[in-house]
Amino acid sequence: MCGIVGAFQREGAVLDTLIEGLRVLEYRGYDSVGVAVVQNGAIAVRRKAGRIEELERLLADGSLADVSVGIGHSRWATHGAPTDENAHPHADASGRLVVVHNGIIENYQDLKAELVAGGVTFRSETDTEVLAHLISRELGDDLVAGSLPDAVRRALARVSGYYAIAVLALDGSGPQMVCAREGPPLCVASTPVGAYLASDVLALLPKTRDVVFLEDGDIAELSPGAVVVRGRDGARLVRAPHRIEWEAEAADMGGYAHFMLKEIHEQPDVIARCIVDRADHAAGDVRLDGELFSDQSLRAVRRVQVLACGTALHAGLVMRYLFEGLAGIPVDVDFASEFRYRDVPLEEGTLAVGISQSGETADTLAALRAARARGCRQLAICNAQGSTMVRESDAAVMIKAGPEIGVASTKAFVAMIVAGYLFALRAGRARGRLSPEEVRGRLEELRRLKPAVESLLARETVARVRALAEALAGQKGFLFLGRGINYPIALEGALKLKEISYMHAEGYPAGEMKHGPIAMIEPELGAVVLAPSDGVADKMRSNIEQVRARGGPVLCVGSDRASLDLADEAIVVPEIGPWLSPILNVVPLQLFSYYVALRKGCDIDKPRNLAKSVTVE
Repeated sequence: MCGIVGAFQREGAVLDTLIEGLRVLEYRGYDSVGVAVVQNGAIAVRRKAGRIEELERLLADGSLADVSVGIGHSRWATHGAPTDENAHPHADASGRLVVVHNGIIENYQDLKAELVAGGVTFRSETDTEVLAHLISRELGDDLVAGSLPDAVRRALARVSGYYAIAVLALDGSGPQMVCAREGPPLCVASTPVGAYLASDVLALLPKTRDVVFLEDGDIAELSPGAVVVRGRDGARLVRAPHRIEWEAEAADMGGYAHFMLKEIHEQPDVIARCIVDRADHAAGDVRLDGELFSDQSLRAVRRVQVLACGTALHAGLVMRYLFEGLAGIPVDVDFASEFRYRDVPLEEGTLAVGISQSGETADTLAALRAARARGCRQLAICNAQGSTMVRESDAAVMIKAGPEIGVASTKAFVAMIVAGYLFALRAGRARGRLSPEEVRGRLEELRRLKPAVESLLARETVARVRALAEALAGQKGFLFLGRGINYPIALEGALKLKEISYMHAEGYPAGEMKHGPIAMIEPELGAVVLAPSDGVADKMRSNIEQVRARGGPVLCVGSDRASLDLADEAIVVPEIGPWLSPILNVVPLQLFSYYVALRKGCDIDKPRNLAKSVTVE
């Protein structure tokens, strides 16, 4: 949530760097934006509620030209409404330093009361302004060269909560820039011409591919061409840079109207990337790097505990069927936000599997740490190399989806399922549940998945989905119904529709329809039914007939011909084995949600009240 950028260059044009970085980070969700730069021996702040365009109008007078150091921020309101006064950066009383901040200062009210008692006047409702005054107090009367890092360290020792901050200060010798992390992500990089910081690596890619991911407790000092990282005790640390292979252009819309539509269409290539170098057809096995994936380690796993939130949780529910059916491992799936507050008894041999696109989801990280404290080994299924979740886990399966900008996840969800499928096959082989011949058959189905998804993204199919979405966009809402491994897809389809169109939608296991949800059925509220050709296809036909008998329209998505013929409208998906049917069934639902939202005029890539990476509780 929110976005931080900063740059300290040898020469000017920093303002362009800050604005470009904030644009890259728009996907994270925000409702105000601002920058602070050093010019003519003073710190100048410009901030505005609304979108970046509002800030650009404020900067159009050219008064902040040719600056070489500055920080910027896009805010998603938590403490205080989205107003100009609450927008970041926030300054101390003297204006000699400014702060931008992601996260929540949990004890800010106590700190604020203490500062007010000491004569400080606050100009905003935010918790962030506390940091500016606290750091200023630690600096004392004289800000001298090199004093800012120690002042920040002392101030943060008083703070409870989650934060990523950047501080820009001005002393007699010139500007100083410091950043620190405790929870939300923050990365830094240096080149011969400058040093840079951001809350997402995407904002740094135009400058360099070699990026240092700060860890909790790190404080980094930036100067042109150099970054020095120290720990809470002030001791210098070595943080090795990670080489980022993504192209910066991957964060461009590439001619599509929205990032979400682009990312839906990228899914065939994402599937191929996730599979390549892992599917070993000759051996009838899957290659995954790390001791955790050895036969011995996997035979010792007695239970899997999946921890995730939102779309990642739905991927985890699909993985439950994969692990249990292909590897014979019992699986529990928990909302990470609930698991961390339960006293869950975990038996010896439990493997905790965290799933997160960003690897920085606060609830998932906390839940994994709780599981580790109870003796569990950890596996990360993640898209972000160098993220906290990946670094803290015993092993990782990277989903290789590339940057996902749309807040409503699409390609990362599909890649998570593919990664889970590969891991389940490896575990099935290690535990003697699957023979090499059986794995070859499953890998052959996986090979067929890419062209099958491509067929769903062909012009004719997309046009069909769009026409249905436009015809049904006036409905009051939908029940999404699925059984077995496709039940999580009903949840995901409903979530996508809610996220970007704000239409009422609920996902249910189809067998539960008669236990309450059927009361909702009427001509203005129908059902989206998932109907693959599997062992419960006849049960799904019964659901379709029950909805239609009560006047509700039915849209059927699947490959079971009899179910498709019963429905009012149908979207046909290619035949594939039951384990991979969720991926084929979710693609039309992604498109359906997109075109409903488009018809309703919604802000598809940046839906209201949502952020891409939820880095605070």
